[in-house]
Amino acid sequence: MAEYDVDWVDAFSDVAFGGNGCAVVYDDGRMTDAHCCAFVRETSLTECTFVAPSNAGDWRVRYFLASGEIPFAGHPTIATVLSLLHREKITSRKIMLETKAGLIPIEIDETFGAPRIIMTQNAPKFGPKIDAAHIAAIGGISHSDIIGTPQVVSTGLPFCITVVKSHDVLRSLSLQKGPLAAFQKAGAASGVLEPFWVCLEGATEVGDTFSRLLMAPPNPSEDPFTGSATGAMAAYLWRHAMIEDRNFIAEQGHWMGRPGQAQVQVLGPQKDIQGVRVAGTGHLLMSGTLML
Repeated sequence: MAEYDVDWVDAFSDVAFGGNGCAVVYDDGRMTDAHCCAFVRETSLTECTFVAPSNAGDWRVRYFLASGEIPFAGHPTIATVLSLLHREKITSRKIMLETKAGLIPIEIDETFGAPRIIMTQNAPKFGPKIDAAHIAAIGGISHSDIIGTPQVVSTGLPFCITVVKSHDVLRSLSLQKGPLAAFQKAGAASGVLEPFWVCLEGATEVGDTFSRLLMAPPNPSEDPFTGSATGAMAAYLWRHAMIEDRNFIAEQGHWMGRPGQAQVQVLGPQKDIQGVRVAGTGHLLMSGTLML
């Protein structure tokens, strides 16, 4: 029987059961992809990370959904760094994580007590723009409920960023599997995850944006907080002048009873974005041993 240290961290929240949970497994690269996916399914979480030493950075991180590996994810990055801090595996407050999306710079800010993890996501890649009617069909809404033109954007993981008019539209979303499958099979959307739905109004008075990510099986039906999509969303909003300030507060998960919040900063001018800083806290919920 193999044993692996594991921590469960709720990311983008400083309280238990807030934000988005992630299990961080120290497998040293020993677990098979099938075991990684099976573990994610066992937890019922959206994603888990699997951590090993790195020759290119301070630590190597692999990110898994229930359906397979992805190159990068936001809330699991926050969770992984907090786990590394908990286990005293890092001493510097600036480290580098090796991921399949490249090296991700991390800063740890303890100025105000609880550690705030700041990840600098990659410079955005702006992909194809998608007909609003096609994306609206995925969410079961009217194309007139969408502001601007949805576009595929990636700061490490591609999402179709879609801005909707109001909280009412955001609340009315219902994932339509047929249109989603057709979208994901299309050449322009190959490899793109589900649309990331954004409203230009926070869930609370301090928030500037509020978002939802509805997901298809075998994943949970909705993601409480999506840090990678938040980076892509920030780049989209700044590029298309839909926000006036490159520094803002992004919120997600409140209607699920798992409120999460990130501090976001877009780096560079609108036509030459150099990266996106996404910062958040976390709460260590559980520590233990995985036995396989």
